[in-house]
Amino acid sequence: MAKQQARGLGKGLGALLGGEDLTELRKPVGYINKEVVTKAETPKDTSDVLRIPVDLIEPNPYQPRMSFDNEALQELASSIRTLGLIQPITVRRKGDKYQIISGERRYRASLLAGMDMVPAYIRDASEQGMLEMAIVENIQRENLDPIEVAMSYQRLMEECRLTQEQMADRVGKKRASVANQLRLLKLPAKVQHDLKVGLVSVGHAKVLLAVEDPAVQEMLCDLIVKNGLSVRQLEEKVKALEKGEKSTKAEEPQELPDMYYRLLENVGRYFGENISLRRSRDGKGSLTIKFDSDAQMEQFLQALDQR
Repeated sequence: MAKQQARGLGKGLGALLGGEDLTELRKPVGYINKEVVTKAETPKDTSDVLRIPVDLIEPNPYQPRMSFDNEALQELASSIRTLGLIQPITVRRKGDKYQIISGERRYRASLLAGMDMVPAYIRDASEQGMLEMAIVENIQRENLDPIEVAMSYQRLMEECRLTQEQMADRVGKKRASVANQLRLLKLPAKVQHDLKVGLVSVGHAKVLLAVEDPAVQEMLCDLIVKNGLSVRQLEEKVKALEKGEKSTKAEEPQELPDMYYRLLENVGRYFGENISLRRSRDGKGSLTIKFDSDAQMEQFLQALDQR
């Protein structure tokens, strides 16, 4: 019996391939002659792609992603079974193990695919370097939800002792953008959850941040989810609450010029949260500082004299 031709190929494409078996074009990617050894003299930093046994690889303790979509992991695992892992992960040597710097999603999918070896680049990185690389890589890929991004910013600042300006430079963002992202962490936990799962948008969140009462913020959040309110409709609700003398602040949040964020950051080093700034749209305003003692004010004045 004559062998049945594969259906779905045009005559031109069939002639171009010359009867080539397409399954041969889809062999899994391999790194046959570059298996890693476990001796101490293994190089710590190499541009080569090495194959590392999965039982020698540890997850990244600084991974900013809080959850991994199981369906997406299964799809990636299916692709890896067919084609292999196209993009190697990046790891660092830690004792007899290798700790993931970036690529934990690919690593998890490789485990689901039943791989016993994973291709990887080896980098030399300190604890702080690990944290910075993991967070910055995830932020630059833009695949974190808004709350994960905000928490990553906060963690990077706290654990690496960075100012907002230094942090903004690390992630390639404007300082005002970083400051606004961090403000999302001031929302009630319920609102943060709905923002994480996509029930409300960042635009909604910015309007809710103009509301002073957390209970009212949660109530408005429920209205957004229940009635599918747009950002404009939410703004109208907030204005209506203000007219009814509710404990809200209905004016649309404004972006402050960059110099005000610098002022708050610099003065805040000496007075912590005991500083408030009010500014109208025409540039007029007031700066209020509450201090605990003469010594605290003296320290601040000495810092000014040294500039």
